[in-house]
Amino acid sequence: MSLSIGIHDLSFATGEFVLPHTALAAHNGTEIGKYHLGIGQESMSVPAADEDIVTLGATAAAPIIARHGAERIRTVVFATESSIDQAKSAGVYVHSLLGLPSATRVVELKQACYGATAALQFAIGLVQRDPAQQVLVVAGDVSKYELDSPGEATQGAAAVAMLVGVDPALVRIEDPSGLFTADVMDFWRPNYREAALVDGHESIGAYLQAVEGTWKDYTEQGGRTLEEFAAFCYHQPFTKMAYKAHRHLLNYCGYDTDEAVIARALGHTTAYNRVIGNSYTASVYLGLAALLDRSEDLTGRPLAFLSYGSGSVAEFFAGTVVAGYREHLRTDANRQAIDRRTEVDYARYRDLHEWRFPTDGGDHATPEQTTGPFRLSGISGHKRLYQAR
Repeated sequence: MSLSIGIHDLSFATGEFVLPHTALAAHNGTEIGKYHLGIGQESMSVPAADEDIVTLGATAAAPIIARHGAERIRTVVFATESSIDQAKSAGVYVHSLLGLPSATRVVELKQACYGATAALQFAIGLVQRDPAQQVLVVAGDVSKYELDSPGEATQGAAAVAMLVGVDPALVRIEDPSGLFTADVMDFWRPNYREAALVDGHESIGAYLQAVEGTWKDYTEQGGRTLEEFAAFCYHQPFTKMAYKAHRHLLNYCGYDTDEAVIARALGHTTAYNRVIGNSYTASVYLGLAALLDRSEDLTGRPLAFLSYGSGSVAEFFAGTVVAGYREHLRTDANRQAIDRRTEVDYARYRDLHEWRFPTDGGDHATPEQTTGPFRLSGISGHKRLYQAR
């Protein structure tokens, strides 16, 4: 008998500040409908100067450790595409901030927005090998584009933490997976750049190509039929992309693109991403959190996941919602994470966007801005300094 392995707990964190898209539209003269309707975004999370992927990741993971302890966690996998070091895993800092045991392996994974799904699948493999263990998966990113660029409106920041183990309380992940990789330059960030480069038209086309490729492989591997799924969690660089992707999948499979059907399949998954913005690796799992928090009872219902990472790698897989899952949700905490953000105007957002450490190796403290439990306190001798509050 095969083991039941999947997501046992899920928690997320987002930035200290929020910029409404109305403020961005007022600054650049864009009709607000282009944001609210065109890309499906209302606001974007903006991290404080003393927040980054480490503080967000630790904040997301801390409630999981508080609830379950760390005794069974032997591995931490941190997925990100906005890494803060070319050598050291952001997860090692998180491991320290959370006080996890030294007998732990910690690594960082990178493949654009797909990295968290790779981490989830690797975690399942480790648990399959030793069912007594649990794996902490953290996916955290700060999405950043140049000011006044086309991608500016899709920025965001968030981290999702997932505890993976046997007999999961939330979602049981199933075999098989549909896989697809293609060498495309739709989105990338060279080592010498802080802001990513993106070819928007190429990126949408590459995403839709990956939808076809993963679904083709998934069906060839013996996966479920399209009609079986209660909902679809897509990667959401902007929420309307999920709708584009689902229409494309329906067309590819020969179905009519009935808008009411699409809304039922996707509507609940976009609630958090719509107000947080693009969180890269965390995006598809913010979609799952929103779906579980907002839907009617999904017990026993299969969910579809389409994880896409530019460049590009994608995966289509399924998970079934476990009986009693509602008792383990963090709905109030999730809403509080969003509601607690302080609204900023465009000028303040611009200052936060442009803030960065000098690169001289000196001692530089960060302004105390975050009200979260962890902060990036400064840098000294090129070393990042973190503290628990």
